[in-house]
Amino acid sequence: MATRNPDPETGRVNLFDPEIGADPQPVYATLRSKCPVARSTFFDSPVISRYEDVVWGLRHPEIFSSAMEKQMALGTERPMIPQQIDPPAQTRYRRLLDPHFSRRKMEELAPAIRSQANALLDRFLARGECEFDSEFAVPLPCGAFLSLLGLPLSDLGDFLEIKDDIIRPGKRKGVPFVPIPEATAIRAEAGRRMYAYFGSVIDDRTASPRSDLLSSLVHAEIDGEKLSREEILDICFLLLLAGLDTVTATLGCSIAYLASHPEQRQRMVRDPSLIPGAVEELLRFETPVTGVPRIAKQDVTLHGVEIKQGSVVNFLLGAANTDGGHFENADEVDFARARNIHVAFGVGPHRCLGSHLARMEMRVALEEWHRRIPEYAIKPGETPRYSLGIREVMYLPLVWGARA
Repeated sequence: MATRNPDPETGRVNLFDPEIGADPQPVYATLRSKCPVARSTFFDSPVISRYEDVVWGLRHPEIFSSAMEKQMALGTERPMIPQQIDPPAQTRYRRLLDPHFSRRKMEELAPAIRSQANALLDRFLARGECEFDSEFAVPLPCGAFLSLLGLPLSDLGDFLEIKDDIIRPGKRKGVPFVPIPEATAIRAEAGRRMYAYFGSVIDDRTASPRSDLLSSLVHAEIDGEKLSREEILDICFLLLLAGLDTVTATLGCSIAYLASHPEQRQRMVRDPSLIPGAVEELLRFETPVTGVPRIAKQDVTLHGVEIKQGSVVNFLLGAANTDGGHFENADEVDFARARNIHVAFGVGPHRCLGSHLARMEMRVALEEWHRRIPEYAIKPGETPRYSLGIREVMYLPLVWGARA
């Protein structure tokens, strides 16, 4: 870890330090104990790290709002629905969307996900090695997402380009960062591609409805009125980013941890009934979506630090999830942890819409991977490479069998 990050004297933290991606826990611990309201060196904005503060803030959108599309230049022309609007308007959309992502509906997809997982494993199992991110963590949840929306798998390459240009605008250039003006331009072009693609799909589903989520949105009503074209596009923008990135990131972080902790992996292999608990615990400890931004709607004082109205505030989910003030033995990974009330999916009215889908995909993926590849390790001489913000393990070379 870089020295003095965070700096306990100034309360400044560089959340874009590359070393945080691979090992964020020491930084989280210092933030919670020394500067629970820190300042980001990059955006000069408040950073909140303790569990009780994160939960309180996210449960009060009237104080810390999600309506910040102008502050988060992600290539959108309007707010993403329902993520970038607040109650009561947001509640109307959640009532429409939540049934489509219910636990029961997501479990109905499990057999197809299991089949996809095994088809991917068949491609590289006999080889004795793979690059986990590109060969498993990316295609598995992406296939599930495209099936849910009723979109062809052949379009996955275009979707991944759009997603990466929005979330990690330097990734396709092979660099961790690009200057803000360049990043804004890359995201704007990706946004135009996204709107154009889904605009065409909306036209198709309007003319020829199918039994998929996009057809449901085209013909859905709220209070007796159909969704507008713009509303559907703004929902699709959010679904694209969430559906193609967060489960990939969670899978990579989880397998990287298990590859480096064989005793934990062996417990799970011996007793697969631990897998649902392992999913929750790895979400807690690894927390791929490290933080979520909000904008302060009023002046707030927290731990003696004044947060000015209009400030963009970063609520660190990852730091909250390893807070010893809330979790017993917070620094230990316990697959049998009781009442694991983590905030990896957020909390409050904007809690992740796709949490049931993510949990199901994670469970099925871990079950099938460990049924067929129970012993594996990071390839000798190689080092996993993490991204920041959303902690995707963008390079995770694994070996098994004679190669391990």
